[in-house]
Amino acid sequence: MKSPYDIIIKPVLSEKSYDEMADKKYTFLVHPKANKTEIKKAIEEIFDVKVERVNTLRQLGKIKRMGVHSGRKPSFKKAYVKLTADSKEIEFFEGMAQ
Repeated sequence: MKSPYDIIIKPVLSEKSYDEMADKKYTFLVHPKANKTEIKKAIEEIFDVKVERVNTLRQLGKIKRMGVHSGRKPSFKKAYVKLTADSKEIEFFEGMAQ
């Protein structure tokens, strides 16, 4: 992994992720080969916050059919990031969670 921007792909914006923002928990799609330490360093560098804990989840892509042909949607990896109590919140999400 070279850049923190290669590790963090995009934030996950869903109802569940909006509810967890009050507890300083944020959800991101990350590079499938990134480990928890790399994710923690990337989040701290990009958003200038302190990360307490990182939980990761690998999701296998769903099988989709088009007539007799079947294929699979892409697999992905999510990271649930919890910030420390004394850390500031991530400004990127502040306008969206209202």
